[in-house]
Amino acid sequence: MNWPDVVDALFGGVADYAAILALVSNSVWAGAILGLVGGLVGVFVIQRDMAFAVHGISELSFAGAAAALLVGADVVTGSIAGSLIAAALIGWLGARARDRNSIIGVLMPFGLGLGILFLSLYNGRSANRFSLLTGQIVSVQSAQLGWLVGISAVVLVALLLVWRPLRFDSLDHQSAAARGVPTVGVSLVFMLLLGLVVAVAVHIIGALLVMALLVTPAAAAMRVASGPVAVPALAALFAVVSAVGGILLAIMGTLPVSPYITTISFAIYLGCRAIGSRRGRVERALAR
Repeated sequence: MNWPDVVDALFGGVADYAAILALVSNSVWAGAILGLVGGLVGVFVIQRDMAFAVHGISELSFAGAAAALLVGADVVTGSIAGSLIAAALIGWLGARARDRNSIIGVLMPFGLGLGILFLSLYNGRSANRFSLLTGQIVSVQSAQLGWLVGISAVVLVALLLVWRPLRFDSLDHQSAAARGVPTVGVSLVFMLLLGLVVAVAVHIIGALLVMALLVTPAAAAMRVASGPVAVPALAALFAVVSAVGGILLAIMGTLPVSPYITTISFAIYLGCRAIGSRRGRVERALAR
């Protein structure tokens, strides 16, 4: 191959990639916004030991979205309705961790079964069915991006308003209750915020992959940081890198975006776990 061919292949490929990137700009913005909100909410999910709840809410959100798809209603609205119902039930009936896990264990198969039933009755495009499980982040429309921006703004504002009592309650529930923090109300508000985030996440990345942005980045951040600012900042950064990085890699190949997002998220977690383990060994060696 001569130099003109090399230059044409190189810059032609760059031009093609830029053109494709311009077509999926909504997806990139959606990934960044979802990563930011998911990373911040995920910190409290880990602190409150509610990773299982994320999966439980996603199953009811999936059922709501599938029901909306079946009757021809707005899928995002159905997803939000399912998420909020699940979040309210978990927050109301599962005040204690043991009760909460039992409620989630009951809701998960019920929601999954309903979702599968609704999808089996749906006679439309098979791609619409598949997207509810694995997402459709590479084809985010402007209306969907508007939903995501609006819901994310509501969640962020509400999260900032309850940040201090929520953090206190998440780290030491008994002391927070003794100091007059309305723990039941705080818990219910957080569950509803979590339900909203899960709803938009299900619509974008699918019911099966929600935990890749709502749990894994926060778990990774807690392996390498401990401050009240450092952990949320790192969790949000890791989630944004996973989502946006997955999209940028996916548009260069033929594979779906989901494996890229989950792989990047998992790789970050493994790296942070290794760093945390090494730091722990060094600290123990210095303490001897």
